[in-house]
Amino acid sequence: MEDVVEKSASIERLSSMSLEAAIARRYPFPGKAGDAIRERTLRLCRDHITSGLADRNCEQRLCSEEHTVYWQQFSEVLLAYQLQACGLKLSHAAEGPDFLVEHGGQRIWIEVITPEPKGLPDAWINHSIGNVVSLPHEELLLRWTASLKEKAEKLLGSVDRRNGDRVPGYRDKGIVREGDVYVVAVNGRLLRGFGGVIPELNGISQYPFAVEATLAVGPLQIRIDRTTLEELGSGHQHRTRVRKPSGAEVPADTFLDPSFSPISAIWAVDVDEILLLGEPRPMVVAHNPLAAAPLLPKFLPAQSEYFADVHADYYEIRRDDGVLAK
Repeated sequence: MEDVVEKSASIERLSSMSLEAAIARRYPFPGKAGDAIRERTLRLCRDHITSGLADRNCEQRLCSEEHTVYWQQFSEVLLAYQLQACGLKLSHAAEGPDFLVEHGGQRIWIEVITPEPKGLPDAWINHSIGNVVSLPHEELLLRWTASLKEKAEKLLGSVDRRNGDRVPGYRDKGIVREGDVYVVAVNGRLLRGFGGVIPELNGISQYPFAVEATLAVGPLQIRIDRTTLEELGSGHQHRTRVRKPSGAEVPADTFLDPSFSPISAIWAVDVDEILLLGEPRPMVVAHNPLAAAPLLPKFLPAQSEYFADVHADYYEIRRDDGVLAK
């Protein structure tokens, strides 16, 4: 029995050293700030692993040298930390969305995704100082629409392209029940330009990508009289579709489509390890006006929240301060 306990303790020490080495390798920053990032990141990851909120392969993924694998996992760690810092109590099931919050008799599920920078120009991701680069707004928006599609299928089910079989979602399996709130949490950390230094959630419309991807908000435009060339007015384009490089179009109005009413909101964030130094990171919530189970305003940590007020023959985008607004 003593041999088993000693072996278990040895494995635990080895695992701990492996995680410590992985964090040190990923954050080789000098000075006190570097020490603080490594120490706080390591402590947070260890706490998450032992908290019951992590999948069994969490530590393995945190030790991965693959940038995207690490960030998919570390995003869950950071968002759990942020939610708990706001006083919310989380739980985690072996199958289902990443986190469950039970509040006021309602269940709020949170599913996390960190979109990879597929299709983004190299000049944007690996920017060289002194070179001019434009915002690849459509390519970025496509990463947000793809993330929402992936997590919508996790909830609602999908069709296997290889054999045409239906793949059941969380609703089919009875994990997310009717009346439950379902939130897609998107961390845009890997989509940053300029070497990944500056966090940014807003698209070309100056609204967050989460709003552009769900409420058909396009770029600003000016209407000009073709005869007099006088300006007739200005406003945002009503953009319901975004064209992919292949020519196919994807929807950018999912929150105006009743078939997506089981999705309550998008919690859009751009968080990284700097959050652990007390530096605020941008966070917004985009609410689904057709949600079957709406998310309460100011429930999730965010500086801003966006709503679509639906009127008889039009809708209007409204921004309110979130709980993190100063």
